Amino acid sequence: MNAQIALILGQDGITNGAIYALLALSILLVFTVTRVLFIPQGEFVAFGALTMAAIQAGKPVLLVWLLLAFALAEAAADLMARAKRPGRNRGLWRIGVKVIYPLILAGLLYQLPLAQLPMAVQALLTLLLVVPMGPQLYRLFYQPIASASTLVLLIVSIAVHLALVGLGLLAFGAEGARTAPFSDASLTLGPINVNSQALWVVAVSAVLIVVLYQFFERSMYGKALRAAAFNRLGARLMGISPIFAGRATFFLAALIGTVSGILIAPITTMYFDSGFMVSLKGFVGAIIGGLVSYPLAAGGAILVGLIEAFSSFYASAYKEIIVFTLIIPVLLWRSLKSHHVEEEDE
Repeated sequence: MNAQIALILGQDGITNGAIYALLALSILLVFTVTRVLFIPQGEFVAFGALTMAAIQAGKPVLLVWLLLAFALAEAAADLMARAKRPGRNRGLWRIGVKVIYPLILAGLLYQLPLAQLPMAVQALLTLLLVVPMGPQLYRLFYQPIASASTLVLLIVSIAVHLALVGLGLLAFGAEGARTAPFSDASLTLGPINVNSQALWVVAVSAVLIVVLYQFFERSMYGKALRAAAFNRLGARLMGISPIFAGRATFFLAALIGTVSGILIAPITTMYFDSGFMVSLKGFVGAIIGGLVSYPLAAGGAILVGLIEAFSSFYASAYKEIIVFTLIIPVLLWRSLKSHHVEEEDE
């Protein structure tokens, strides 16, 4: 390996690591607020990329009917909850909006010339379609068991992930897809040419990372969301709604996942089940951060991207094994640092 190859591998590693950093922060965000290890995070990456590809190809976007099905189920759940609390008729219009929204979006998707739209409009349609599924998933699958143990929440996450993978196969098919790049320009830096798409990925990821860090570490509202995870009853008594906190967190997670899918779709071919492997590498970064530190999670994800890139050069057949083996020394080190005091049996 010479210096030029090392720089090229470093570029690929930083580009992939930026995406992993976004997903690591998203997983950490959901866990700190709701105690949910959000395994379906990768599905938003795949759905975002494949929806963008379907729009650019002018194909029917079948995912909108899944959005409608979730909206109908959510409306039914809300009506059942209201039936148990008679006399509260306020907010019925919100239930109607939840059902009307996917119908309006479906009309737009089937009437507009999708393939001829500007790329910014295509990306906006993708966000409008995929991101609302985040709060829907929370309302349907996590909100009813918000007080359950972390293990139960993990089992539910696995079930939701498997269901979404199957629905993704039904909506997009087994064929892979790739979108057009945001721009075809390239920048020459010494002996290497930097693709403009890689610059887009790094720039957007850096902006989102800074915004998330500032929001959750500096703002009172971000701290209030985190407080809802530690004591739901105490947060409610202080005027913090755990339900709203959960829905807002899942909305942010879906937004980050969808944006990540749009960013990487021009770089790599995405399939209906590709999101799981991408989010799993983000999870490794979150583990390096101890599921508590946003900067360490972002740094760990960048490290994962760099190790993956250099492993693909030296041992491409074992690069996935090398990446996931990183969890073992990190967990050993953290177990040695932690000092748990076992309660004595009385």
